[in-house]
Amino acid sequence: MVVVEKGSEVGAHILSGAVLEPRALNELFPNWKELGAPLNAAVTDDEIFYLTGAEKGSKVPNLFVPKTMHNEGNYVVSLGNVCRWLAEQAEGLGIEIFPGFAASEILYNEDGSVKGIATGDFGIDHNGEKKDGYMPGMELHAKYTVFSEGCRGHLGKQLMEKFNLREGTDPQHYGIGIKELWEIDPSKHRKGLVIHTAGWPLTESGSPGGGFLYHLENNQVTLGLITDLAYSNPHVSPFDEMQRWKTHPEIKKFLEGGKRLSYGARAIAKGGLQSLPKMTFPGGLLVGCDAGTLNFAKIKGSHTAMKSGMIAAELLAEAIKNGQSHDELVAYKDAFANSWIHEELHQQRNFGPAQHKFGNLIGSAFAFVDINLLNGKLPITMRDTTPDHDTLKPADQCKKIDYPKPDGKITFNKLDSVFLSNTNHEEDQPCHLQLKDPSIPIEYNLPKYNEPAQRYCPAGVYEVVEDENSGEKRFQINAQNCVHCKTCDIKDPTQNINWVAPEGTGGPNYPNM
Repeated sequence: MVVVEKGSEVGAHILSGAVLEPRALNELFPNWKELGAPLNAAVTDDEIFYLTGAEKGSKVPNLFVPKTMHNEGNYVVSLGNVCRWLAEQAEGLGIEIFPGFAASEILYNEDGSVKGIATGDFGIDHNGEKKDGYMPGMELHAKYTVFSEGCRGHLGKQLMEKFNLREGTDPQHYGIGIKELWEIDPSKHRKGLVIHTAGWPLTESGSPGGGFLYHLENNQVTLGLITDLAYSNPHVSPFDEMQRWKTHPEIKKFLEGGKRLSYGARAIAKGGLQSLPKMTFPGGLLVGCDAGTLNFAKIKGSHTAMKSGMIAAELLAEAIKNGQSHDELVAYKDAFANSWIHEELHQQRNFGPAQHKFGNLIGSAFAFVDINLLNGKLPITMRDTTPDHDTLKPADQCKKIDYPKPDGKITFNKLDSVFLSNTNHEEDQPCHLQLKDPSIPIEYNLPKYNEPAQRYCPAGVYEVVEDENSGEKRFQINAQNCVHCKTCDIKDPTQNINWVAPEGTGGPNYPNM
């Protein structure tokens, strides 16, 4: 078994809240505590606030909180560090891990089944020419290939199209999570405290989403805002909404006197059961967030992603033992349907569509009735058939948003934030953010939507630059800044941006995220 990892190390590109539900981990490593798994902050308290304005908000009584948001028995973790620990366990079992090698191409057998993957070449310049030190990519051939690239995997996208895996499903839906890690005043630190918020500032633009602030060990807190990518106002900047959210008294009181340590962003797949594609095809499987197994009602996907891989592993082991290869493991469908993942996703299937249809407040009330009172047995399954890239309204029909300038203490700008993500790419390489039609950003997106890529990207990758002399405008892509969040690939209204893997090791290097 071989694991190919595009980050410089396992965990370098992993970013999540994260409150970890240990259900799958308990099954995989029942003795994880003795093995030293980095789950050091058990959840002690849950608090949910509905923020009604920049200074106002109310704590939601525990009685009215959807039970999916109760976190007893869970742990506040750095998911990157959990993945690093899991990599150590895997290597101890004889599994080879190749960090720094990006899977850039799917290889097929003559019969159309998946043969394996090829890693990207090293040493190609921006014109596609070989540089000194050029090193060709490797072909890795396998009996079966498991694709677990995370949300909006670029190879997963290709597989869904080639094998028509999305037939009969709702479009996948997404959010963009923007996260910071802070060291705070020890007198304000409450190890194990979990806070979630809904409402302001996203309600001002009618955008769904919510915030989180989790207390880790060592006087650290992890905090962020998830903006649902079904938002309609093209003037919305998820990054600036997150900075503004931190100024609310319920959040700011923890950060004053503290120090920001790290920053990052990543899209999450939140469509749930109705958006799950077929996960099997000849020669391989889609698992985890590459397929979209996250449970948005819990805002958790690690336990479901792990379990989807564990189900796959059992079937793969049996198939290889039987001498099979490159066939379609159709038994996965029933194994998944009979697992606790499917039960969990089915019970909470209406949460996301209700949030889109009714908004955070009424949607959460609906979820309380559906999940707490009816245990997910409402005799309807809500659908959401509008893809996120189709939700933007023309800019001239929407209210512009005047975001305050950062103060450098609580709020910050994009470029200073990207610096804290330790993002780095080899500059002289082909741009990994590909435009299908280079004319669309200026000729279509700019007049209609005021080119929203300038705002939805949380890393300052996209700019509209005006020539001082001619006044001519051009679309500039600062690919070196890319933190691999995939938002542009998801939210561009014409689906004109295609994210592909850059040269291996490129991207963020997240510590403790």
